[in-house]
Amino acid sequence: MRRFTIAPDRIASGRVVFDPAESRHLARVVRLRPGAVIVATDGAGLDYTVRLDEVGEQTVGHVLAVGSGRPESPLVVTLVQGIPKGDKMETIVRAATELGVARVVPAICERTIVRLEPSRWRERARRWQRVAKEAAKQTGRAVIPDVDLPRPLGDCLAVAAGSLALCLWEGDGRPFGDALREAPPEPGSAVVLIGPEGGLSREEVSAAAGAGWRVARMGPRILRTETAGPAVLAVLQFHFGDLGRGNPGEGNVDSPR
Repeated sequence: MRRFTIAPDRIASGRVVFDPAESRHLARVVRLRPGAVIVATDGAGLDYTVRLDEVGEQTVGHVLAVGSGRPESPLVVTLVQGIPKGDKMETIVRAATELGVARVVPAICERTIVRLEPSRWRERARRWQRVAKEAAKQTGRAVIPDVDLPRPLGDCLAVAAGSLALCLWEGDGRPFGDALREAPPEPGSAVVLIGPEGGLSREEVSAAAGAGWRVARMGPRILRTETAGPAVLAVLQFHFGDLGRGNPGEGNVDSPR
């Protein structure tokens, strides 16, 4: 069954009113007709089975059933990502969402090339949130990850509190495998810090270590910033989360179209 997204405040008394963007997608791209039955996820864990009553600039339907969406990973992961240049952040947000990240925190680092006014950062954050929404829909997730407003890295380090916090650095950190072996068997939550192009500065790494982050290196190869985050997330989900543990035939590789 086709899946779409719906904000919780657009569901009232069993009636569903899709926002303009999703309405246009239903009407012009997928070209559904009144009477079609779809699944609408509210981004917070619930799936609504909806029969469409009107399809157009404003698409309206009524709820047939409500249920819990696919369960999320037992490992709640936050990615603190140094903002890269160009559209690489969109690639990172998309891949991280597919890998089950719960939150993305864009960080303005010492070596971040892009420098914008606050209003422009808000615009970027809204775009990245839309990317997360679309990626969650494509992967069948019932929860849409939060994408924070970009802020200086120093203001992001506190998110490590109470979590397995890993600062990936190509410098003098311990091997990543050792950091995993020293972690609790079921950490529950993890936070990953990845620098932008050029990596994190030594001062930033020292600040992270002082805030309780474990500094680790991936191995003999230096990964690009858009590769490093998804690579670490995949390893963490395999060791502590749900990667490779789904039911047969569920959610592994997108089927050919």
